[in-house]
Amino acid sequence: MRRAKLATTAGQPRGQIIDAVSIRERPASIEDRAVPGHWEGDLLAGAANSHLATLVERQSRYVLLVRLRGKDTDSVVQALSRTVRALPKRLMSSLTWDRGMELAAHKTFSVATDVQVYFCDPQSPWQRGSNENTNGLLRQYFPDGTNLATYSQVQLNAVARRLNTRPRKTLGYDTPADRLATCVASTP
Repeated sequence: MRRAKLATTAGQPRGQIIDAVSIRERPASIEDRAVPGHWEGDLLAGAANSHLATLVERQSRYVLLVRLRGKDTDSVVQALSRTVRALPKRLMSSLTWDRGMELAAHKTFSVATDVQVYFCDPQSPWQRGSNENTNGLLRQYFPDGTNLATYSQVQLNAVARRLNTRPRKTLGYDTPADRLATCVASTP
């Protein structure tokens, strides 16, 4: 079905996220990875229009995988909100996302979780480098053409556990799980 360029979907102008806070407004403490609790997120696409959300903590590179019912903003916001509310209160204070419409309802997410959302510049995936690298690692477990809807949350947690217990060169060969545990233990 054809639509006009100015067509809207649920109050959103096509291709635009209303009241998006730019990554350029993100505090310096997030940029330099000085404190834990700042995350990057994205969707990993699979066959048959299946998706899963990936969340990566910037300082420790700790990974969370979130099963999604669909790519629509309501499904994504509900799944992410449920995951974030299960974390210890101080473990997530910001989320940096790309310009995908799957997080168009970012205000609903922020109200539900008390997490500030920042959006990258258009066509600038390198601004979420930790998440992009993690998505590359995840392709070892979920190659292109894999139907991601066939995986349960338990199976996704097992894959995340493997990644989180895998030593990383960028962490001085510590594991993300060890690095996150150290960060959380030292945070008041």
